[in-house]
Amino acid sequence: MNRHADSLPATLRVMSAKRAAAIWLALVVIALAVLMASLALGSVSLAPARVLAALLPSHALPPGSAASSDLAGEIVRTLRLPRAVAGFACGALLALAGALLQVLLRNPLAEPYVLGVSGGAATFALVAMIAGCAWWIVDASAFAGAFVSILLVLGLARRELWRGEPQDTSPRLLLTGAVIAAGWGALITLLLNIAPDSRLRGMLFWLTGDLNGGAMPWTALAALIVSLLAIVPAAPRLNVLLRGDAAAQALGVAVLPLRLRVYLVASLAAAAAVTTAGTIGFVGLVVPHMLRLAFGNDQRMLLPAAALGGGVAVMGADLIARTVIAPAQLPVGVITSIVGVPVFLWMLLRRRR
Repeated sequence: MNRHADSLPATLRVMSAKRAAAIWLALVVIALAVLMASLALGSVSLAPARVLAALLPSHALPPGSAASSDLAGEIVRTLRLPRAVAGFACGALLALAGALLQVLLRNPLAEPYVLGVSGGAATFALVAMIAGCAWWIVDASAFAGAFVSILLVLGLARRELWRGEPQDTSPRLLLTGAVIAAGWGALITLLLNIAPDSRLRGMLFWLTGDLNGGAMPWTALAALIVSLLAIVPAAPRLNVLLRGDAAAQALGVAVLPLRLRVYLVASLAAAAAVTTAGTIGFVGLVVPHMLRLAFGNDQRMLLPAAALGGGVAVMGADLIARTVIAPAQLPVGVITSIVGVPVFLWMLLRRRR
């Protein structure tokens, strides 16, 4: 299957290699800067030296400095670091899912919630919130709802995903997901109307992106690692799949298993992100587009870059949400939408020219 990577023009590979080092360096520097700002800024601001001291074990600190760093260590290690990791993991999962769905559906407007994953997660999570369940039951319910939505699309669009029909089946798959998403949306509206007033604010906050429950971010981080390991090795075949199912089959790509693999990885990545942080919009739509301007459409570099860029985007949005009206907080999804709408409109106008 290595010959599929060779089907890309040599000029594309060389150009990408030359630009990749500078772009990757910029992404890493931005990611580290946003992470440091996330740990240092908030209702209580900390100097960078205190943040670094809080991240070091006590035996590595200079004598006499451990006591003064106790409060900073509690703030950084217990509150801000888990939240930053959760934001990074969720943003990376959403951007990766968006990039994969844009390949699968060959539609630049595809994004992680287009197949109803977030709607199913939100419906089940809101039911658990109305019932007054503990946070871990809400999270488990959200993942269960996302999984139910995945199974519904798999069942209703099984011809498109694994029967091997020769025509382009992406529009039918997209319509199936859109109809399921509309059904979940109706149920969400019903739940919000019957919810008691005491729980309504928390439900609305979760629906617009909430990282307050990100004290246990390791599930999302593990999902990110598994998703990258599952899909990045298939990136050369995804480059071929972009030419169409018939062309990919002619070049020896097993299209149906690859399409099913992409769908499952994208859906489960979105499910893990929604379970951890609620609904955060525009990340899976805008971030892959922006990085495509830099990397082109070579999935070998675009997929890991989208994960890194999405993580940075949500970390930055969470930083703004925590600090703009501190000590109060805004939903993260509000920030991503406020920034994402004009950025996406700018990209559309730029593309039209």
